[in-house]
Order: sequence, then C-alpha cells, then structure tokens
Amino acid sequence: MKSGFVSIIGRPNVGKSTLLNNILGKRVAITSDKPQTTRNMIQGIYNDKDLQIIFVDTPGIHKPNNKLGKILNKQAYYTINDVDIIILVVDITEKIGSGDRFVIDLLKDIDKPVFLVINKIDKLPKEEILKKIDDYQKMYDFAEIIPVSARKKDNIDRLLEVLTKYLPDNIKYFDDETVTSSSPEFIISEFIREKVLDLTEEEVPHSVTCIIDELTFDDDIIRIGASIVVDRENLKKIIIGKNGSKIKEIGIRARKDIEDYFGKKVYLNLFVKVIKKWRDKDKFLNMIGYKDFLNK
Repeated sequence: MKSGFVSIIGRPNVGKSTLLNNILGKRVAITSDKPQTTRNMIQGIYNDKDLQIIFVDTPGIHKPNNKLGKILNKQAYYTINDVDIIILVVDITEKIGSGDRFVIDLLKDIDKPVFLVINKIDKLPKEEILKKIDDYQKMYDFAEIIPVSARKKDNIDRLLEVLTKYLPDNIKYFDDETVTSSSPEFIISEFIREKVLDLTEEEVPHSVTCIIDELTFDDDIIRIGASIVVDRENLKKIIIGKNGSKIKEIGIRARKDIEDYFGKKVYLNLFVKVIKKWRDKDKFLNMIGYKDFLNK
C-alpha cells in the first residue's frame, strides 16, 4: 500500500486547481482567469488499487501587497513542511521572472522531494519547452521534472506514476469513495464564488466571499440558501445587476455545477450582504475563513 500527502504550490494562475481537478476526474477546486482564486487549502484524494494520494491545493504564492495576500501566502507556506512531496507548478508560456525566483527561494532549505511540473506544454513548440526545462534545472535541483498540459490531461498519468515511486508505504487515510475532505457547504460556496468572479470581471475584488445560510439534502433535491458577502454597497449593486439580471445568471451557472457535482436537483436562493470589513474585521475574517488560520 502506497499513500502520502502532496502539496501543489506555485505562483497565481499557473493551473494548480485545473491540474488537481483533472487528476481526480472531478471538480473540487474552482478555477478562474483571475489570480488568487484559490483562497483555502483544499484536499483532493486520488484513489487507485493499493494507492492513495492526498493532494493539497494551495493559494498562489506571490509577493503580497495587502492583508489578504499575506494570509494566502501563509496558507501556502503552512503545507510545505507537512507533506511528503512538493509539486511546484509553473506556466511554461510565461517568462521566468522575480515571482518564480521568489517561490523557488522558499524551497531552498526543504529536505523532501520537489517536483517541477511544467504546465501548458500544448501552447509551445518542443524546442522552447526544452529550453525552459534547462533554465529551471539551473535554478534548483528538482527531484523530477514533468511537462504536462493540465487542461488537456496530457502526461498526467506519467506524473502519477512518478509520484507513486516517492510515496512511503502507509495506510489509507480516507475511504475509496472520498474525493475531497472539503465539506458540502464549502464546495457549494466555492462554486457560487467562482461564478461571481467569472461574471463581474475586475469590478469585484477577491475579498468577495460566499456563506451558506441553509442547506438541506432530501432524497431528490438539495435546498440551498446562500449569501454573497461584500464590503461595499456599490459592489452589492454590481453583483445584483440591472433588474437582478447578474445575480440571476450567477445562480443559474452555480446551480448547474452543484447539480453536476452532487447528482441531484438544486433549489438555490441567493442574497447579497454588505459587511464593512474594517469596522467589523473579526466577523468578516470569520466569514471568509481566515480568522482561525491567522492564530496558527
């Protein structure tokens, strides 16, 4: 029996959540073109015969310029010392810059295998891919370097094969049916937040969150009452949209993802709430899930 914990780290927007979702064959982490979409440590469990890998998807590591950025970095750092293997994901279409060096410098004193997963290989010719691999090899002594296309699922089987060789012999931490350690409330709230980010472009900052006020599972239907939480009145108006058009579309898209995930019909009732985060910081941090983490 092989099992172990693998942390997926990297800069924002390199495809960490897409990689995790396609390894598992199920969406457990939301994706977006906006950086810093992942705000929590999400565990996804891959099961195969005599194999269990617990992947930890982390917020993108970056040089923070605000409180939220510092918290996200702290979450990503927290996983590095508590796993068996680290996967550093990079976007091969991007030039190697200070952000990449910032992340790699964090790994210099790590005494465990670090894999470099070069993502988006479908977007560059082979010669450029080989040149980038050579550049990264000069920066760090990676245990393995594996090019993939997370979006197209290219070479993911190879990644799993190599990971297995480095995992310790161990016991199963979860049963075979468990795909994520995240609660249903968290999964639902993330699907809703993803649609807010998709439909509001740059008007709404990443501090927007979603909380589940009511959740009932019946035999053939899930009933959900949820609140989208923002910190300014003008953001509430943007999310609601003219004559409620935007929040209606958010609900339609989120409902489809929730139905696909749980395999049941969904009744979803959405509200938008305003909380002045600087006047009521503790309440706001509790809602976006960071207050307990800050105390670690």
